[in-house]
Amino acid sequence: MTRPLDPAERIARLRLARTGRVGPVAFVELLRREGSALQALDRLPELTRRAGATTRMVPIQEIEAELALGEAIGARLLVLGDPDYPAPLAVLDAPAPVLWTRGNVELLARDAIALVGARVASAAGQRFAQGLAVEVGGAGFVVVSGLARGIDAAAHLGSVATGTVAVLGGGVDDVYPPQNAELYDRLVAEGCVVSESPVGHRAQARDFPRRNRIISGLARAVVVVEAEMRSGSLITARLAAEQGREVLAVPGSPLDPRCAGSNDLIRQGAGLCAGLDDILRALERPRGLFEPSPTWRRDDEDGPPPSDLAERVMALLGPTPISRDDLIRAVGAPAGQVMGVLLELTLSGQATLTEDGRVIRL
Repeated sequence: MTRPLDPAERIARLRLARTGRVGPVAFVELLRREGSALQALDRLPELTRRAGATTRMVPIQEIEAELALGEAIGARLLVLGDPDYPAPLAVLDAPAPVLWTRGNVELLARDAIALVGARVASAAGQRFAQGLAVEVGGAGFVVVSGLARGIDAAAHLGSVATGTVAVLGGGVDDVYPPQNAELYDRLVAEGCVVSESPVGHRAQARDFPRRNRIISGLARAVVVVEAEMRSGSLITARLAAEQGREVLAVPGSPLDPRCAGSNDLIRQGAGLCAGLDDILRALERPRGLFEPSPTWRRDDEDGPPPSDLAERVMALLGPTPISRDDLIRAVGAPAGQVMGVLLELTLSGQATLTEDGRVIRL
């Protein structure tokens, strides 16, 4: 079992996670290179100066205020490295550095299935989602969704008695949409509510892709019930496939635009889901789940990097995202050296390391 983190290290990890330009990828890379968040915070001013930039260090008072807000609402903080941090998330390429939770944290340790879909869902779609959630919960799985209107709310309602987890885009106290306030209260009392965002944060558009990544990361399979062609549920499905999770979709009428995206997932190879049996069959296929081996995590620095490595990396980057593994192969340098350059470019604001394994030049 994982040993508990030192209290000072837990606070340092929260502070590092809240530092500007330190996203999940940079967070993990800093921990790997420096050995701890405490050391990373000490080294960060030097690293950013070397990268030709400055980074605002979050004052400890802001961290103390966030912790106080969490304590005031009875929320619990899980930090990457804590024994209770969800194992399926911990092994992702770039796990969420911190999670705030309310409710029964033990649900995060159980096998889960994600049910997601349209906010403006049909009555038939909502009925199917709620019934499927009842079946999934009866089979011993926790149901994960996003507390949105429509399919998400129906999935939570069908599984609140057996175990359900809601992942929010805003803070763990941000009830969104407001119409789901009563459902939110039930989930805090009987289920679990999770968020990567600080307590008190109000959800913005950019928060939902991160939320979706946690939904898919917590689950062994993601089922899309209804989704239009441009839908957040399709983002969740794509993230699930990248994470090695099973992706299934419920077929719908070709005349209903709310089913165009979910039908297209089946066309692209997602499993067809007409009920619990389809999910169980999908889970029988060996996928090597929870066994990550991202190329860039290898400890292969092989001495100091070439003096022109940063120029070579920048020359290969552009506004079109490229996967880190493809970039490392194109550069032809050891993965650790390339990641060191990418870390400095990120801290200087010249590039962004995305949570789905890609790099973008800014």
